[in-house]
Amino acid sequence: MSYDRDAVPANLPGLRLLPWEGEGGKPCFLSADGTDGTGGVLSRLADEIEAEQLCDGAEVLKGAVAVLDDGRAGEHALRRALRATTQAFGNVLRVADSRGARLPVTECAHEADLRRG
Repeated sequence: MSYDRDAVPANLPGLRLLPWEGEGGKPCFLSADGTDGTGGVLSRLADEIEAEQLCDGAEVLKGAVAVLDDGRAGEHALRRALRATTQAFGNVLRVADSRGARLPVTECAHEADLRRG
């Protein structure tokens, strides 16, 4: 699974970006209009998976730092660490985008977005 921010439509009110992909790697969304979007079974499952992804990201970071600090680490170890790091980073970006999209928009933030384009 890899996360491509450009493949996810920006600002979809009432929809939560889920921490998994659908068919063909397409993003999955949950409607926040119903019970499930605000505390239902799927929403809680998504919360748990996001928490696991963030913990996994912290562990992968520690491992990558250890490989980088090891002057004897070979190309295979570096590639493996980089692959794990990019996967974890993609998951963390997805969590950040999902959670950020659910934050309330303040009037100042909305006006700043309008000025930017």
